[in-house]
Amino acid sequence: MRTTILGTGAIAGQHARAIRELAAHGITAQVTHAVDIDADRAARFAAEHDVPRHGTSLAEALPETDVLHVCTPPGAHLDATLAALAAGVHVIVEKPAVLSLAELDRIAVAERSAAPARSGPGTARFTQVVQHRFGAGALRLRRLLDDGALGRPLVATCDTLWFRPPAYFDVPWRGRWDTEGGGPTMGHGIHQFDLLLAIFGPWTEVTAMAGRLAREVDTEDVSMAIVRFANGAMASVTNSLLSPRETSGLRFDTERATVELSHLYGYSDENWTFTPARGQDEAARLWIPEPDALPSGHTAQFVPTYQAFATGETPPVTVDDARGTLELAAAIYRSAFTGAPVRAGQIGPDDPFHESMRGTGPEWAPVKDVPAGIEEVVR
Repeated sequence: MRTTILGTGAIAGQHARAIRELAAHGITAQVTHAVDIDADRAARFAAEHDVPRHGTSLAEALPETDVLHVCTPPGAHLDATLAALAAGVHVIVEKPAVLSLAELDRIAVAERSAAPARSGPGTARFTQVVQHRFGAGALRLRRLLDDGALGRPLVATCDTLWFRPPAYFDVPWRGRWDTEGGGPTMGHGIHQFDLLLAIFGPWTEVTAMAGRLAREVDTEDVSMAIVRFANGAMASVTNSLLSPRETSGLRFDTERATVELSHLYGYSDENWTFTPARGQDEAARLWIPEPDALPSGHTAQFVPTYQAFATGETPPVTVDDARGTLELAAAIYRSAFTGAPVRAGQIGPDDPFHESMRGTGPEWAPVKDVPAGIEEVVR
């Protein structure tokens, strides 16, 4: 399959390396085009990753593309995705998929009427990068819960405690509602609480707070939430960019065990800890590490995703999966800015938080000018 990478910043390199690694898993794919609003940056990326063609126009690359990887700032995701689906090109979008529920609902409509796929049977499909779902430990834990081996899920904590200095926000699209979509809730913690949802299932209610405590941004720099799930379990979720000792941590307490994951930007089986409950020593034998399994990361997600594209099957992460996670982000903002709990399904098309994560807005005032040129990236 011929692949185009749109947006050649830092995350694009991970995509290029993961696509090369697909060959070891029996998948033939090649990055044939690199596209960026900055022609020089596209050229440097192409030279570094041995990409035969590069330029500034997505429209010129699409006719020779089977799969589009969207690695631009979030504000440019929607238009690129819609153009690709209409052209019969599969789309893999970095997180967050888009800036709002309204935009994701537009993608869902576009996917249902997408053109026949250029490569493989069926029509073009959409998926979002949520690579932490695909580590061996996460897949094992989900399987044990599905089998009932660990009893009922009860309590969880989900912490994204990262640090971004003020200079990080000198990049003009960062820290803005209209180009990044939100602060750490949208751009950073979303990976961890996506994994939380993948393990504990659908959420039903959230109560949250958010604040701009230390960074000169329009968005929050920290948020905290309490989440209730359809199965009755409860979890706390913290998203911070103000934490000098960085860590990404999830803890899952079930009737028969505590299962913990501590890492930063990716994990292997070594990052998991399994503690059986008292009198449940047999449960410890269920946790069997797989040292040869792929760690969480883009390769682990791209292998089953490209296999699905090739066979015309549904990719392992669907637009509905992405929407459940994005809806939780919107609910965190709505609860934080209105002071009221939010239930799943409550944010409908007439709700301001459907159109923007800012919704009715926080009490603090904007501090940044709108960056120019974001819309040019897909031309």
